[in-house]
Amino acid sequence: MHLDGQTVAILGAGRSGRAAAELCLRLGAKVTVYDTGTIVGDWPEAITLTPNATPEMGKETRADLVVVSPGIETAGDFAQAFAEGSGGFIGELELGFLNYRGLVVAITGTNGKTTTTELVSAFLNESGISCLPCGNHGRPLCDVVLDDEPPESIALEVSSFQLETIETFRPDIAIWLNFAPDHMDRYATIEEYRAAKMRIFENMTEDQAIIARSEEDLESIKSKVIRFMSEWDDEADAEYLFKDGLIYRAGVPFVSLEDTTLRGLHNAENIMAATAAAHEAGADLEKIKESLKSFVPPPHRCELIRTLDGVEYLNDSKATNLHALEAALRSQLRPVVLIAGGKDKGLDYQPLTGILGEKAVASVTFGQIGQSLAKVFSSVVETRPVETLEEAVLAARELAPPGSTVLFSPGTSSFDQFSSYVERGDAFREIVKQLK
Repeated sequence: MHLDGQTVAILGAGRSGRAAAELCLRLGAKVTVYDTGTIVGDWPEAITLTPNATPEMGKETRADLVVVSPGIETAGDFAQAFAEGSGGFIGELELGFLNYRGLVVAITGTNGKTTTTELVSAFLNESGISCLPCGNHGRPLCDVVLDDEPPESIALEVSSFQLETIETFRPDIAIWLNFAPDHMDRYATIEEYRAAKMRIFENMTEDQAIIARSEEDLESIKSKVIRFMSEWDDEADAEYLFKDGLIYRAGVPFVSLEDTTLRGLHNAENIMAATAAAHEAGADLEKIKESLKSFVPPPHRCELIRTLDGVEYLNDSKATNLHALEAALRSQLRPVVLIAGGKDKGLDYQPLTGILGEKAVASVTFGQIGQSLAKVFSSVVETRPVETLEEAVLAARELAPPGSTVLFSPGTSSFDQFSSYVERGDAFREIVKQLK
């Protein structure tokens, strides 16, 4: 791709915007970065910076190409003002794809994308195929393209926001993990959100492969589909199946979940999807099994901290909403003692009582929402409200029988006691490690 002498407007000065700007500069463009807020950091002198930009500026701008960052609403007034006077309007993902020559494994879904992205990268690297996790997780794709020696392949996490602005983007292998309502502050309907995510398949042909759950309706897709499922069905047409803690491939046991650091049905699905994709990309199955033994999942996502007195302690601090908490509960294979709580965001937790009663033997609630949450949860399981996270861990230990799991999945944000879900998860990890 060449942009010699062309004018390019980059919308957004975050990591994606900066990577896109530097790539366009290398390609010979005259680059201006526009951001509605301040712009910080040391930038190349050849890039013009325009902080506090407005839609009015956009209407007066005439650019050969506009590149929008995924955090900026594509249909919003700001982006559309720049689009009106442009010769082209794409996202950072599309720009990076146009300039990358390796194999692309793209991963999308409402939940599980980051873990699956890391798994794909680990499996390919273990098999001697250089790979980097990037995109919505890790480095922006444009930043990877800027490397002196880009990897042979990429495990590319893609969001609906990134897919809104593709034109030619076409992965060699696409993983469709799952779909559930999300980002309804950006999309008018659930159908609109799904349509944005489905664009991952838009340009794929019979030469490419799709990895998807057996329940997903992809009948209109031209590419071959490799299926996986987490609930055993003797008549299911799926190459990868999960039953009684074992992952099967083509009807033969492949790996036990207990031999990995990953837990839960959802992580079994992540392993199956990543295995199918990596094998399709050329990874050796034995190398994949070796990689799983040492794989360390991204922190704060059902992260196994330790096993003490026969009880597993899982850190799912990333669960900052009801959907994430529900998914974590549904995925558990052992009896659960749930630790939940944090900032009171005015959410209705009553719909969770069904799955809580099915999966949990007890719960502990803490933080600003602790008392009110205890009133809801106590209708189905024994519940202890406490004030702090440390008190919650100690209470959960008392309540957890051998063979159970203490699941720390707060279901709300951390801002009553912590600065972020990361700080909250780190605190949980340290408390659990200090248990005697």
